[in-house]
Amino acid sequence: MEPDLFTAAAEERQEKEPSSSPLAVRMRPRTLDEVVGQQHLLKPGSPLRRLVGEASGPAGPSSVLLWGPPGTGKTTLAYVVSRATDARFVELSAITAGVKEVRAVIDGARRASGGYGKETVLFLDEIHRFSKAQQDSLLPAVENRWVTLIAATTENPYFSVISPLLSRSLLLTLEPLTDDDIRGLIRRALTDERGLRDAVALPEETESHLLRIAGGDARRALTALEAAAGAALDKGETEIGLTTLEETVDRAAVKYDRDGDQHYDVASALIKSIRGSDVDAALHYLARMIEAGEDPRFIARRLMISASEDIGLADPTALQTAVAAAQAVAMIGFPEAALTLSHATIALALAPKSNAATTAIGAALEDVRKGLAGPVPAHLRDSHYKGATKLGHGQGYVYPHDLAEGIAAQQYAPDALKNREYYEPTRHGAEARYADAVEWTRKNLGRKRS
Repeated sequence: MEPDLFTAAAEERQEKEPSSSPLAVRMRPRTLDEVVGQQHLLKPGSPLRRLVGEASGPAGPSSVLLWGPPGTGKTTLAYVVSRATDARFVELSAITAGVKEVRAVIDGARRASGGYGKETVLFLDEIHRFSKAQQDSLLPAVENRWVTLIAATTENPYFSVISPLLSRSLLLTLEPLTDDDIRGLIRRALTDERGLRDAVALPEETESHLLRIAGGDARRALTALEAAAGAALDKGETEIGLTTLEETVDRAAVKYDRDGDQHYDVASALIKSIRGSDVDAALHYLARMIEAGEDPRFIARRLMISASEDIGLADPTALQTAVAAAQAVAMIGFPEAALTLSHATIALALAPKSNAATTAIGAALEDVRKGLAGPVPAHLRDSHYKGATKLGHGQGYVYPHDLAEGIAAQQYAPDALKNREYYEPTRHGAEARYADAVEWTRKNLGRKRS
């Protein structure tokens, strides 16, 4: 909301007594140059730069929709704009506000513009919680630029924001913060006058665990840091030990180095447990990877590989499940992505197994690397270009669809490989029907075993 006497008094108290506000609030950047991450949105001439007054010429600032996971800086960017802009700044939350409050802001904006030449910036948090009718109430003000809207959402705006409002705004996508982003923020909070003022130190081991806890969420990192620092100071300690952090956040540190051997050991154990159909062991290793802060996309990639390497045509839906899981993980991120990864891991672990697709391509590649290739049979060569017929290309080719059984007994492989068999299907699960199909087709192709 707009500043009043009580807001001003609260801000004055925060300056005199920093501990009266949470560390995450105190460490909010005051300028765009202090913002951690999101550098793709902060280039000269970007919409956010123009919102804080770094604009010139007849083109005014545009309304923007900030879309990103929690803790990536949506509210922070709005706060920076509120401090830097000369415009009247009003903040609303879609959780508590409705059409009445929106209309009041718009009426005030029109009065401020007409009477004092003052522009209004409206920050609307959680816009996805607004109904269609509530979002409709914003349209005239955004279209006529009675207000410049900054709206924040954690949900896909293509599903949660009405199309007319999307078309009148610029969509800015915030990326998850990296470990380096969070690390820089933590170290700044430890030393900054607004932060912990060097009251405690943070050993590397504890910092690594704090980064895992944060999971790319700056607010979570600073909240955990403040709680652990308070616990350490209450004990009379000058540094935050790993045990203190674990006690504070009630979350044990997983001994897991994402850049070392354990990264590969645990990933290997996950895949081998799936291959061995031990669903419980697979879930254990999955949980270790999740708790250690492993990139969910890495886990999803390993599951996709396993679906083809260890299951294949024994359950043709396994790859579909793994790919769908990878797509979902990329869209939702942690913590919800843990449910999707669990879903896929269980499905793959309990699926019938076959490595026939793996051994088939391995054998084919081995022959090619040995030089067993040879020219493509003449009747299979491309015959569409001028002169191909004179070369004999395509002559003698039998079109399978012209035959009653849909299969033509003709040679497809090069001479050196005409009786080679790579695919040896199992009779596990759905692959049994492929085994029957392979046996029938090879017989009708007139193939002789090599």
